[in-house]
Amino acid sequence: MYFTFTFYSPENNKPVLLVFLCFSLARSRSLKRVTLAVSGFWFWGDAPIRVPGARDRGISMSTERKRNARLFDVDRSSVSSEGYSLDGKLDSQRHSDILQKRETLPVRKQKNEFLDVLKKNQVIILVGQTGSGKTTQFVLEAFEVETSVKRPKMMVACTQPCPVAAVSASQRVAEEMNVIVGEEVGYSICFEDNISDKTVLKYLTDGMLLREAMAKPLLEMYRVIIIDEAHERTLATSVLFGYLKLVLGMRPDLKLVVMSATVEAKLQDYFDGAPLMKIYCVQHPVDIFYTMKPESDFLGATIRSVVEIHQREEPGDILAFLTRQEEIEEACHRISEEIGKLGNKVGPVEIVYLHSTLPPDMQQKIFEPAPPPLVEDGPPGRKIVVSTITAETSLSIDRIAYVIDPGVVEQKFYDSRVGVEFLMVSPVSRDRADMRASLAGRTVPGKCFRLYTERSYNQDRHGQTDPEILRSNLGSIVLILKKLEVPDLRHFMNLPAEEALTRALKELSDLGALDDKGNLTELGNMMSKFPLDPQMAKMLVVSPGFNCSNEILSICAMLSAKFLFLVPNCFREGFDKVKARFVDTDGDYLTLLNVYNEFKRNKEDLSWCDTNFINYSVLKSAQNVRQHLVQCMSRCGIEMCRTYLYGPEYYDNISKAILAGYFMQVAHLECTGDYLTVKGNQYVHLHPSNFLGGKPEWVVYNEIVSTSMNFIRTAMDVRGEWYVPSLLIMC
Repeated sequence: MYFTFTFYSPENNKPVLLVFLCFSLARSRSLKRVTLAVSGFWFWGDAPIRVPGARDRGISMSTERKRNARLFDVDRSSVSSEGYSLDGKLDSQRHSDILQKRETLPVRKQKNEFLDVLKKNQVIILVGQTGSGKTTQFVLEAFEVETSVKRPKMMVACTQPCPVAAVSASQRVAEEMNVIVGEEVGYSICFEDNISDKTVLKYLTDGMLLREAMAKPLLEMYRVIIIDEAHERTLATSVLFGYLKLVLGMRPDLKLVVMSATVEAKLQDYFDGAPLMKIYCVQHPVDIFYTMKPESDFLGATIRSVVEIHQREEPGDILAFLTRQEEIEEACHRISEEIGKLGNKVGPVEIVYLHSTLPPDMQQKIFEPAPPPLVEDGPPGRKIVVSTITAETSLSIDRIAYVIDPGVVEQKFYDSRVGVEFLMVSPVSRDRADMRASLAGRTVPGKCFRLYTERSYNQDRHGQTDPEILRSNLGSIVLILKKLEVPDLRHFMNLPAEEALTRALKELSDLGALDDKGNLTELGNMMSKFPLDPQMAKMLVVSPGFNCSNEILSICAMLSAKFLFLVPNCFREGFDKVKARFVDTDGDYLTLLNVYNEFKRNKEDLSWCDTNFINYSVLKSAQNVRQHLVQCMSRCGIEMCRTYLYGPEYYDNISKAILAGYFMQVAHLECTGDYLTVKGNQYVHLHPSNFLGGKPEWVVYNEIVSTSMNFIRTAMDVRGEWYVPSLLIMC
């Protein structure tokens, strides 16, 4: 429980001091007793400073000179409904404006050409820059194409590489058709569907289309399938290419459109010389600038560049790329502080961020216009978007005049020799760098500031991004292909290394998903029905055997909740004291479980999240994930059960269930003080964000993050005697 006390000035009745006291009960397995923790912190100033949370990601600035720098408010109720009628549809004026803007898109001039080519061919390849309108306009036109087979309900499907793009595209097309999202136009992303019996145009992630194929292998509910952003070459897209090529041979009535931002001759060859159609776009000129020497701190360089552009450059919005969500949030706060120091010498800014885990209603902030000047004839306002690679995909942000490219991207790499997957920051390829630069010239002439040297661009970077299938753990994909009864990968466009495929088969066999002949077992069939990686699916499926499926469900959901805590640097000391009420020194998995249980115990209260520096939207997203997993368990007939919270087996049961799925991700503490992974023999360190109370002898972990060193993130203390049986399975 907690108490807050606010003290007011007797002179002007303004709050000058806020004291927060937190009393928490914590039960430790190692101490075997209940302890009471008391913590507190306070803030002072000439105006109240709000605790950051779901309603306020930034800092409430108390002085007039800092009013012009503000981080966007993420309260779901704040999403504007201007331009909508009471039934949720657009009013006539706004709809008219959207239709007028649609006519200016480059693709509108080639509408008839597209329909003619699609009618004459089963497969076509469409090449056009992001922002040309192909994702929205050609999907609308594709529905008009007649097919030789008539079924009661046939839809057009358009895949996207990430959920943010799928939701955004569906909302845009619904606005053009003046319908409500979820009716004639809908979307389907992992753990969230917004469709109905009326839906005829469906946007979905490429992974979701693969999962739909598991239920209906011939995808007979679709008349046209559009694979958008094919140049991203995600793992699921590469697999879809191979699978759809098989389906096309069995369904002559099915049409396939492959859309890409770059010309790839290999795509044409793979689809037997399918016709290539180019969209002719008028690109405004973009001036590209390089640094004189390499930047060692790309985060700091990005922040400095944003501030300098806002001070010196002409009006126009800014788009800056960074690699991780925590970097983005730190950059937003630091940019806000730096611009706030400039006072009224510069115009106001709206700082928004974008990443793949952002809830759909919060994504819309990136499309809002820049703020107006603070005073008449004052410096104009500017919108600053800080994003991961999500902004490179189907999201088209107007009025971007300046792009800041640090030249790096976070990617997963899988070392099949040792069977370890790393999350690494690596240089972007030249085609990705060119795509980022083009974002500055869509609507106005622009500038791209590359925070690396021209020599690095020309000599140190690959020409194209390697397909994800060549650098990923194939366990999840092999499990799906086994379910789809695809015999092999020989007909795939990009063949993964034989070693990677062999390793995936071995891991699935160790998990019990495949038998000695390589066929799906009953356990493997059940695991394939969950949209989770094989280790997590195994953990969930076997959890009833440890009498803790309810707790494991919550942990699975919370593992999807990246960056749960929102803590600006100025509140770090207060947070360190408050987090004690959640932390379980036996591991991060149990800490995540504690947070979710407290969230439910406090009736999902938003103010509770604010007070405890917890990201409300992330917890709501985790709750949604959990609800979908409950439905999957119900369909599979998996028992829902729980262990008594204060029983002697509570921690042991949960730990054993986690180890049953993640026994291949265990590390042992060596005499040097470092950890050595049992699988792959890699020396690793505990991630600084871990909540472990010390260095236990054995830990099970969720992932390895590689920066200056290799770190294991989301770790938990386990006993060696629990691990030995699992070790024998791997051998």
